[in-house]
Amino acid sequence: MSEMLDVTLIVNGEQRVLEVPLAETLLTSLRDRLGYTSAKRGCNQGVCGACTVHVRDTTVRACLSLTANCEGLPVRTVEGCDDDRIMQALARSFEAGAALQCGFCTPGMLMSAHALLAANPAPSAMDVREALSGNLCRCTGYQKIIAAVLAAARELAR
Repeated sequence: MSEMLDVTLIVNGEQRVLEVPLAETLLTSLRDRLGYTSAKRGCNQGVCGACTVHVRDTTVRACLSLTANCEGLPVRTVEGCDDDRIMQALARSFEAGAALQCGFCTPGMLMSAHALLAANPAPSAMDVREALSGNLCRCTGYQKIIAAVLAAARELAR
């Protein structure tokens, strides 16, 4: 039997106390215990980026992050970005530019793009490619996604 411990997370601004096994990943805690399903279980090896969330405003792969290591830290998922102006611009540009197809990768793409635009409000196409390089999409050719991030940057600059 695995050792259990109490962990306090601040998820989308709300303090949550969980009793979790020592080896439980942040992805499992977010999806299975707390119901935040935007972070997807794709490869479960940190390769696809579908589970990307922000921990202390930094993108992390939730499938590789232990919940215990996030004790007391702010964790943000797409569900916690409704009132965020960067995320609103990204959502508009993804929709207007048809930058998604099946949608499985979209939350991870949005979280990575959000981190980029928060750090670099005027990225080049190469900056966007680099920022999204850890997020895999099996449906698109990435061009519409890159264009959508650049369109959001232009909208935010106005």
